[in-house]
Amino acid sequence: MASETSSASAGAIKTGDFANVGRAAWWQRGFFASQTAYVAAALLAIVIVMALMSPAFLSAGNVANVAKNFSFIGIVTLGMTLVIVTGGIDLSVGSVMALSAIACAMAMQALAGTGLGSVPFATMTLAIAAGLGVAVLVGLTNGLLVARVGLSPFVTTLGMLSIARGLAYAVTEGRGQTPAGPDIDAFYAFTDGTILGVPMAVVYLLGLAAILGVVLHHTAFGRHVFALGGNEKAAALTGISVERVKVSVYVLCSLSAGFAGILMTGWLGSAPANLATGYELTIIAAAVIGGANLAGGMGGPAGAVIGALLIEVIRNGLVLAGINAYWQIVLVGMIIILAVLVDRLRSGRAA
Repeated sequence: MASETSSASAGAIKTGDFANVGRAAWWQRGFFASQTAYVAAALLAIVIVMALMSPAFLSAGNVANVAKNFSFIGIVTLGMTLVIVTGGIDLSVGSVMALSAIACAMAMQALAGTGLGSVPFATMTLAIAAGLGVAVLVGLTNGLLVARVGLSPFVTTLGMLSIARGLAYAVTEGRGQTPAGPDIDAFYAFTDGTILGVPMAVVYLLGLAAILGVVLHHTAFGRHVFALGGNEKAAALTGISVERVKVSVYVLCSLSAGFAGILMTGWLGSAPANLATGYELTIIAAAVIGGANLAGGMGGPAGAVIGALLIEVIRNGLVLAGINAYWQIVLVGMIIILAVLVDRLRSGRAA
């Protein structure tokens, strides 16, 4: 009888009185407890302040300009986030943007005078493939050097930054390359057109972010990416192909950079050799601000998009306020340090 009473009491305790013990409030769980949520709240506050300070901030033209500018950074930040989640870094993305854009423009020029010019969309398709192929080659080189040879990601990609930028200047002799040929109108529509008034770059960004979200959170590859960032040795012991995953994320990062560079070519109307110079810092800043941990194991597409948008909103606000553009560089560095500090403090409280 006593044992039955004890069992009943235990059941009551298990399902009743202490059901909420240790359960955090809703704003301390899931997305709301993440750095991405804090950054989203900060972004909203900054947008409100900017709108109050400058009526031009929310004008249709300025909103379209902000959307297009941040999309190029955002697309590459998606790829950078993948690399950072594994505990790596890629400093070559800005140079890859330039080299891929130049390869695409030069391929269009070369194919314009061939028989392929009479085939609809052939020159454009092959030129884009050439630009992306260059990006894949760079990413594959980075990945193999890091994963197979065991070189430091920082040193490897820093060297590739110089190599890719040097090649961009060498093959063009410092002159910008303009895409040309029978498919030029289709190329501009693909890279700089709109769908229902939304710039194509924004459409691509949102589509790629959605795909990355599914891949990271609902596929074995995504679990392997997070596992590498959490504990690479433990991931290897569980049977994960560390080398293959590492190479894959560097290739995807370079692909995102190459694609963004090609889109910028359509936006600018040419591919200058100095395209995206210094973008590496902004892209890494966007990823870190969005919640990607430089030590690995944390990050996602939502944070990448919000981080890139926050930086562009601040940059645009500084321009509208008439503040010297050089201060933007200072601000980006300060934001990186602040984001890392906030993440450290948040992690300390969680522990």
